Amino acid sequence: MLADYLTVGNKVELKAVDKMWMQDDPESSRLYFSKLNGVLSEERIEILMPMIQGKLILLPVNLQYNLCFYTKNGLMQCYAKVVDRYRSNNVYLAVLELSSSLSKLQRREYYRFSCALELHTRAFSEDELKAVKNNWDFLVNKDKPLQKAVIVDISGGGLRFVSNFQFEEGNTIYCTYQLPGYYNNKDFEMISTVLKVQELENKPGLFEHRIKYIHIDEDAREDIIHFIFDEERKIRKKQS
Repeated sequence: MLADYLTVGNKVELKAVDKMWMQDDPESSRLYFSKLNGVLSEERIEILMPMIQGKLILLPVNLQYNLCFYTKNGLMQCYAKVVDRYRSNNVYLAVLELSSSLSKLQRREYYRFSCALELHTRAFSEDELKAVKNNWDFLVNKDKPLQKAVIVDISGGGLRFVSNFQFEEGNTIYCTYQLPGYYNNKDFEMISTVLKVQELENKPGLFEHRIKYIHIDEDAREDIIHFIFDEERKIRKKQS
């Protein structure tokens, strides 16, 4: 039963899959974020209409979407079509009818976006590591000095940066950075693990680090993904 897997409040990603419609309306091809408002039956669910920068996005009726649900059991995926939309108590809602069964999604990689952003980072002490393992809501000591590095690509799951210092593979590190544009100087903070470190062949003394987020606020992750898609859209617009 759907209710065994989906819970009201689950975050949902929506990506249109109707190519004919997307050709007429390129904006419909972007990734939207919403929340599950209810499971109406085994075939139908109700979600909140997505919002982008405070702007309501009215999902077109009859448009097919690929849905990804963030559940307590991991990512779940299915296809569904918008069959109705309405307003209830000043909340805009959409009803979607599932066109495929719900299945577990093994998403190992997020799309990576090339960039050049300033990163501030440091390794955790042993005491901090113990605190983190016991409580993911552990507050990072902001008084400890951070080292500067440059992010060269970013995704919703991790990033790659270059620095003149070197962490060890397997290190748990604290990272913080800001995204340009409309994020009001928001600090994006995450706890990460270092997957790979290598010295740049043509630049001795500089080290490339690949890291994976192991604890990040999901709203922050959504903002990062939004940023990537918005920047990609700007690039495509300039090239067209």
